[in-house]
Amino acid sequence: MEERYLSVTALTKYIKKKFDVDQHLNHIWLKGEISNFKHHSRGHMYMTIKDDNASIRAVMFQRQNQSLPFTPENGMKILLTGHVSVFEIQGQYQLYIQDMQPDGIGALHLAFEQLKEKLFKEGLFDKVHKKDLPKYPSQIAVLTSPTGAAIRDILTTLERRYPIAHILIIPVLVQGKQATKSIVDGIISANQFSEIDLIIVGRGGGSLEELWCFNEEEVARAIFQSELPVISAVGHETDITISDMVADVRAPTPTAAAELAVPSKLDLIEKIINLDQFIYKHMIHKIEQYEERLSSIEKSYVFKYPERLVEEKEQRLDRAMEHITKHMDNLITSKTVNYHNIEKRFSFVLTTTQIKHKEEKVSQLMNRLHRASTQHIDNKKNAFSKKLSQLDLLNPTRIMSRGYSITYKKDRSIIKSIENLRKKDAIVVRLTDGHAECTIDHIRKEDQNERKK
Repeated sequence: MEERYLSVTALTKYIKKKFDVDQHLNHIWLKGEISNFKHHSRGHMYMTIKDDNASIRAVMFQRQNQSLPFTPENGMKILLTGHVSVFEIQGQYQLYIQDMQPDGIGALHLAFEQLKEKLFKEGLFDKVHKKDLPKYPSQIAVLTSPTGAAIRDILTTLERRYPIAHILIIPVLVQGKQATKSIVDGIISANQFSEIDLIIVGRGGGSLEELWCFNEEEVARAIFQSELPVISAVGHETDITISDMVADVRAPTPTAAAELAVPSKLDLIEKIINLDQFIYKHMIHKIEQYEERLSSIEKSYVFKYPERLVEEKEQRLDRAMEHITKHMDNLITSKTVNYHNIEKRFSFVLTTTQIKHKEEKVSQLMNRLHRASTQHIDNKKNAFSKKLSQLDLLNPTRIMSRGYSITYKKDRSIIKSIENLRKKDAIVVRLTDGHAECTIDHIRKEDQNERKK
């Protein structure tokens, strides 16, 4: 009686043999969706293939999957070929996958290439149309899903790099049939805000189907027609969409888009510090230059004896006035011109009335010359007086007359700080009416509070 009963192993082997000899199960074409995907450390891929009403376990060994041009993901719709058999240890039938490709990928790729070629011929990808990004944007519009990881990455990066920028989040759909219109409307709305300087549009990674709204012609033309510069950040670094090609700047990830949109506050701080140091050094250099000029002027002969310069100018003025007077006398005596020579030169005889008329004209010209020369001399005198006043302002004796003095060492170098002094040093104190020779007995440095008092 016991001989009638089969073991579990025997039954399982029998069922497996039935599966293996069935021609309908040895080579099948299957369409479904991936779930419970697992990529084993040994390279094998385990998953479940399902549709709306059923599911089947599946495995794709490393020797078959190592040539796949893509990485399977949960939720991806696929087309596959393989065979069905039984896994004896668990007594479970499963699908052994030989080849696999995303469902509809051929049609999507064809549509992508066709639109890419069309827009390329129209010039939508030309660099000449690319707008420059603002260096320091004050307001940035971000078009993405308000609940996705992309918005968190963008906001975190912007806050870290450039916290003074104001962010306007325009929620849009980034997947599905309604996503195209939502993105187009978002771009149009962002352009209606006069305060916006820049637009970031994008989303996180996904399959080709999930990113397809960014390959739609309506979205591409909306980006191209945007008056504001647009950064496209769609998917991961390896994902390239039509939106990336049309946008003014393409970012490989949403985080990278935020980094491209704004400068780093650390770089700006460093730049400000460098500029501050440059300005400080430049001011010190200019002060030293002016001090050297003042020192050279103070040592010069003219600065020590300004009255010599005045005397020289007075002499030049006297000689100029003598020259003008002599020239005017020569013009007056020239009225005794030889009219006989004039008559020969112009071949006509001057009547007494004509001669008188010429004499009056010469007299008028002389008067005009006298007035002009007098005015010119007065102008020169006024200009000379102003120069003397300016020169007088630079006279150190005038400053010293108010109680100030200049302190020198024996080598004529000016003492500007107590750091230049030592006990027993011999110094000279220059006053308005002479100088005094002194010796340093005591040095005391004042702190900042004492100087304020």
